[in-house]
Amino acid sequence: MATQQIPIPAEAEIDESGPDGTIEVARGVSYRRLVLVNVMFIGEPGAGDRNWVLVDAGLIGTKALIKGAAEARFGPGARPSAIVLTHGHFDHVGVLEDLAEEWDVPVYAHPAERPYLDGSASYPPPDPSVGGGLIATLSPLFPRSPVDVSARLRILPADGSVPPLPGWRWIHVPGHAPGQVAFWREEDRTLIAGDAFVTTAQESVYSVALQAPEMHGPPMYFTIDWTASRQSVRDLAALEPETAVTGHGRAMRGPAMRLALHRLAERFDEVAVPSGGRYVTDPARAEDGSAYRAP
Repeated sequence: MATQQIPIPAEAEIDESGPDGTIEVARGVSYRRLVLVNVMFIGEPGAGDRNWVLVDAGLIGTKALIKGAAEARFGPGARPSAIVLTHGHFDHVGVLEDLAEEWDVPVYAHPAERPYLDGSASYPPPDPSVGGGLIATLSPLFPRSPVDVSARLRILPADGSVPPLPGWRWIHVPGHAPGQVAFWREEDRTLIAGDAFVTTAQESVYSVALQAPEMHGPPMYFTIDWTASRQSVRDLAALEPETAVTGHGRAMRGPAMRLALHRLAERFDEVAVPSGGRYVTDPARAEDGSAYRAP
């Protein structure tokens, strides 16, 4: 497995929780950590009903936490105008069906993620052979079955716009998942990276608990195309983000974060790619259908 680490100096961390339990990372952008994954809230505090957007939908069992944070931030009974997804892995859609139904909202995603969101296909199996810790070892036990929000599913427009989020655009960053996207606000160079890169060693329970700031490639056990992942990291580094919040780990900002991200892009094969594993030599891709399995 890849053993190199790219530490991020502590001054790059954004880790000040507000009264609503979320961590503000940029104007109108905050996130909350739910066990081992982050969900993001986009909207001004006190925005009220239908005036904010949820990015990703956490793990099974976190519905009350997400709703509680949303109501504390935006107001009692405040529902989003939409849920937008970076991708459809189990830890990003755990309560998607329940929330979409209860809130009566559309769900936006990349077309390559549609089969995982309309009940028609499962992700390829994870690869525990990449090592790195207990989470990787246990990954074959993680859910791979699709969710079904087909009645509410909307495909992100080809022009890169995000309909519920004026001023933002989506960027296709495949590799960890065929239709993974990042969300980018040019105005202040704020990046929501999904799992294209993360700021903790997600394979290790110890690292996830400690949340030591380190720049990492995507979680290895679920990444199915390392060539695409390498290019995705390089594309995001080229944006020169000021602020980055990822699906796992603490949000980061400033020159130290950018330097670490560029080092990851430059040394990706050495730092991020496992020395062996099924998808290193045999990637699963949307283009040939190998990324989609029977549910």
